[in-house]
Amino acid sequence: MSWKATHIEAITNELGAAHIRRHFGIGAFGVNASTASEDGATLIPEHTEDDGPGQEELYLVVAGDATFVLDGEEVDAPAGTLVFAPPGVRRGATGRAGTTVLVVGAPRGEAYIPSGWEIGAPALPLFATGDYAGAKAILIEGLEEFPESALMLYNLACAEARLGERDAALGHLVRAAELESRFAEYARTDDDLESIRDAPEFPA
Repeated sequence: MSWKATHIEAITNELGAAHIRRHFGIGAFGVNASTASEDGATLIPEHTEDDGPGQEELYLVVAGDATFVLDGEEVDAPAGTLVFAPPGVRRGATGRAGTTVLVVGAPRGEAYIPSGWEIGAPALPLFATGDYAGAKAILIEGLEEFPESALMLYNLACAEARLGERDAALGHLVRAAELESRFAEYARTDDDLESIRDAPEFPA
């Protein structure tokens, strides 16, 4: 494998996401970046990493001025700031227009396994607009490369349930829960899956 170089703006999509790991074909760790399109835009959605692969994450504010919230504590983070979050810390960040945050992550003591989440991520905003068919198309394409991605299988089940495709939704949901039991827990209260919750096959 030869070296590669690019500018972050050249691989940033219309949603402000730069899928750096995928662009370079990195397999040892996850690395991506997010750029705010307007003041107050979400750069890092609020989450923890303790219910998934348990990644440690390091954030670097490359440009602009971000605000992190870490376990409820607000941290001002101008360009050059480094923020480290262990898996159990609830974290999220917003920023002024033009702010870019780079994130590097991997589980401690384990080989990193790409999940393909960055392929399926563009489907998520389509749920908010009701474009479930569009979300389904993105997720099916992503599963061609990562057929055992529990996250994409789960989101595909949600899209199919919204589209009334009951059997397909149940099949993909059951497989997602088999791969990662946390998705059975999520399914219990997910409004997207309300139409199939009465099925005997629905994960307990």
